Amino acid sequence: MRPFIALFLLALVGGCAVYGQYRLDQRYGAPDPRRFDRPRSTAALPVEYRRDVKPILDSRCVVCHACYDAPCQLQLGSYEGVTRGANGEQVYDAARLLAADPTRLFLDARSTAEWRSKGFHPVLNERNSTTEANREAGVMANLLALKRRFEFPSYGLLPRDRYDFSLDRSQQCPAIEEIGDFEAEHPEWGMPYGLPPLSERENRTLMAWLEGGAPAAPEPALSAAERDQISRWEAFLNGADPKMRLMSRYLYEHWFLAHLYFDELPPGGYFELVRSRTAPGQPIDVIATRRPYDDPGVAQVYYRLRPHRPALVSKTHMPYALNTARMARIKTWFLDEPYTVKALPSYEPKVSANPFITFEQIPVRSRYRLLLDEAQFTIMNFIKGPVCRGQVALNVINDHFWIGFIHPDNPVFNETSAFLADVLKEVGLPTEQQSNALLTKWLLYSRGQTDYLRRKSELVNRRFTGRNSPSLSMLWDGDGYNPNAALTVFRHFDSASVVKGLLGDRPQTALILGYTLLERIHYLLVAGFDVYGNTAHQLEARLYMDFLRMEGEMNFLALLPAGDRNAVRDFWYRGAGDEVKTYLNGSKAYFTQRTGVEYRTGDPLTELFGLWKAHLAPVLDHRHEYAQSTQDDPNAGLLKTLSGLRGRMLSILPESSFLTLQGEDGVDRHYTLIRNSAHSNISELFFEEDRRLPDEDTLLVARGFIGAYPNAFYRLRSNRLAAFIDQLGRLRSEQDYAEFAARFAVRRTDPRFWAHSDAVHEAFRKADPVEASLFDFNRLENR
Repeated sequence: MRPFIALFLLALVGGCAVYGQYRLDQRYGAPDPRRFDRPRSTAALPVEYRRDVKPILDSRCVVCHACYDAPCQLQLGSYEGVTRGANGEQVYDAARLLAADPTRLFLDARSTAEWRSKGFHPVLNERNSTTEANREAGVMANLLALKRRFEFPSYGLLPRDRYDFSLDRSQQCPAIEEIGDFEAEHPEWGMPYGLPPLSERENRTLMAWLEGGAPAAPEPALSAAERDQISRWEAFLNGADPKMRLMSRYLYEHWFLAHLYFDELPPGGYFELVRSRTAPGQPIDVIATRRPYDDPGVAQVYYRLRPHRPALVSKTHMPYALNTARMARIKTWFLDEPYTVKALPSYEPKVSANPFITFEQIPVRSRYRLLLDEAQFTIMNFIKGPVCRGQVALNVINDHFWIGFIHPDNPVFNETSAFLADVLKEVGLPTEQQSNALLTKWLLYSRGQTDYLRRKSELVNRRFTGRNSPSLSMLWDGDGYNPNAALTVFRHFDSASVVKGLLGDRPQTALILGYTLLERIHYLLVAGFDVYGNTAHQLEARLYMDFLRMEGEMNFLALLPAGDRNAVRDFWYRGAGDEVKTYLNGSKAYFTQRTGVEYRTGDPLTELFGLWKAHLAPVLDHRHEYAQSTQDDPNAGLLKTLSGLRGRMLSILPESSFLTLQGEDGVDRHYTLIRNSAHSNISELFFEEDRRLPDEDTLLVARGFIGAYPNAFYRLRSNRLAAFIDQLGRLRSEQDYAEFAARFAVRRTDPRFWAHSDAVHEAFRKADPVEASLFDFNRLENR
């Protein structure tokens, strides 16, 4: 009986949709998606898309609707995203048996009609363009109007039985034919969802644009200076010499996610490096492949720069400067080095998925130098890239750890790296299976890593002895000027951040990375990862990252006295499963030689963290460290007290929150509060909560903004900071937190919400114009 009822209801819903379409067709004509493929004049309208509409969409809509995790795949950061529309299929699908067809904006379709064939439905009216039709037959217009009809609360919490803000909530993506049923069932779900309504002026502007047919003029032309820079870089990247062609392939496979900008020009636009079928000087014909190293299907690939059109959002914004000095360094590393490219590598998966085969003709030091030059960007690729979304993807890293790098000019390193790169030509990564992986091959990859680690162990125990014993001098010091030499990574449960500098006094763990490890992480989690791949593909990437993380930890432990290494490692992996313990026990002999670091205390781990900071002091980035003196920041003393909080009460706090202190001098000062959740270990895939150690939780206070997804906003006068700290220290329950938030938080229902959001974004722009971008509110809590 139940299957019959389900089929009946499905047929009923389908019938309603068909009837809805018939009614709309009768009233406003049949839809024609081609109408939005041609730029149209906006002269007759009082509002203009880029001047009047886009700023509202960016600040009020893109903060939830951007990138892969946009609800309903509705990306509103560009005109092309608006006209593409919505699709109820989730990009992040943990139960995908077969790879899905990619739906990347600006890549996988070239017209609105093509997007309709891929299952996207319009949110604008695509029928006859009249004022009534544009208002009544457009999803966006209807949902904006729905928000005005429902009285949104002005304080307190939103009812949890009516609003779902969970990361994997079910998608509600009504087409215009279904909008009546949607509004009847969810009268409070007008847009913006779960946030205060737009102001009268903002709503009037958007509605005027929608009723006028939602036109947009062509994109503005690039400046002459930008065109000159593009020509210069495209000439550099498209040389005919085999050495230049191999260099350009390497650069592309490491820059394809970058937001490139010309820092020798006035601040302006960002650009993307793409593969094209057409040479410089001709219109770009993008080659859209799943991965940057997939077969392009043409005899000659051209590397081209095109403008990045969508609004900049923090969760994907990875700026990378192009300038004369960088071009000169790249030329030195890749072209001036005396080596010969005898033949260009193929794009056969076994070859292209393994960078140690593809780029073996390029000296290891040259490749490593490029990765180190912007190491934050290199690490940020797998922190902000599509792999790192969701708890299961991210529980492969700790909540707070430091990263350092082996010096590229160390002669022992160069010999070791060249040997290991040669070994790794025989060690495949799971991503070589492409997007439809088979878990049955997992043991093969596991054995390959174990064999590689054994051979690496034999080598390092033979070479890193005597005067070559591991010491801080073997760490890259940024060549005395580059702050990329030291990085701090924070995990915020289901998102993560990486910043320059060594933040905090005692991280939970630490990694030391060399070329081979850095390169494998990139090809596992960035170049080789397909967000549209099947479950096995994604699961294998996450599982394999365990091996790479452990290897980086082993490199760090080699700096400790031999008698302390196992104790620290065992503490990091308390309660780990039998398979993990077996692997760890085998790795305890990874490095058996003495350290070259001289210790003077009985707590070598704490001492090593301090020595590390002292060693890199000349290049450490301090932008996120709050001032220690009240002369520099009147809040310094209380902030030190706040950052000293430890223990279970912190587990009630959000993972990441922004604190704004209104000073008596009239200046707003902004800080990020990061709760570092403690775990007995992070070696298990599921049941993370069973391994939580809330009594060991810590709080880190950082100046400015860290993280793309704030979970909470706090705003208070600086003279109330002591009360804030006192009440935070007494949190024991959700009720306690509700009272705390009622007093200090700018909640979803707060009438000040949008004004505060604007102030935060403006402060970000003033503090860091290059990295400034829109925060994402999809993880903003309702507490």
